[in-house]
Amino acid sequence: MTSISAALLDLKRLDQLASGTTFLHRLDARAKVLATLFFIVCVVSFDRYQISALIPFIIFPAFLIVVGELPAKYLLAKVALVLPFAIAVGICNPFFDREVLLQVGALKLTGGWLSFASIVLRTGLTVTAVFSLTALTGFPAVCSALKRLGMPRPFALQLLFLYRYLFVLAEEGARAAKARELRCFGRKGAGLKSYASLIGHLLLRTWHRAERLHMAMLARGFSGAFPEPVKKRVRVADLAFLSLWVSLCIALRLTNVAGSVGALFTGSLP
Repeated sequence: MTSISAALLDLKRLDQLASGTTFLHRLDARAKVLATLFFIVCVVSFDRYQISALIPFIIFPAFLIVVGELPAKYLLAKVALVLPFAIAVGICNPFFDREVLLQVGALKLTGGWLSFASIVLRTGLTVTAVFSLTALTGFPAVCSALKRLGMPRPFALQLLFLYRYLFVLAEEGARAAKARELRCFGRKGAGLKSYASLIGHLLLRTWHRAERLHMAMLARGFSGAFPEPVKKRVRVADLAFLSLWVSLCIALRLTNVAGSVGALFTGSLP
């Protein structure tokens, strides 16, 4: 519980990174959101056995990290927290899809292993892009950009509240876990029964904490909409950034660059 809470609270650094001064930080949030969404659509649209065609898409998150001067180790550590879920989704594929689709020397790769690797690779690419977008823009600015792009305001507000509520839940969870550890003596109180009680108390504590936060917001004049910064006009740089990455993603989607290069050495790749 404590480690999970620490990991969630560490996500606050993403909003701190959004205060940078690089070229990417100054771009309009809508341009960055649209480019990232188009990138994600292209990545997930490939066939389940595709691997080589996905590799060139690494250029987009790598560009955001390098040009945006983002800490690569920090972002990759956050991506590593998500990858186990992707592994859990695709780990059974090799047992059900046993047809051999690729052979490199004596090594035979079945469709199950290829689809499993594709799932993990897609997850790594898309999650890295989303984390990079948040680090360059800030989650509140991302929600504001989504609303200006046509997302219903209630949905954008719920998304923002969900993001904020995660930190409330993490803080309360850390306090409850620490209190439980201080009250335990040896193995006493360390069973599943105590965890069930802990989760119940955690839900009640976070519920009451959220009610107090809501009352405080109403007392300060909250009317269902967060104050937004001065709206910026779309500049030439924003359009150039969006056009460049949309065009590049389309080109990479239609042309298997890595597969064509690999075919020169190892034959046809998936």
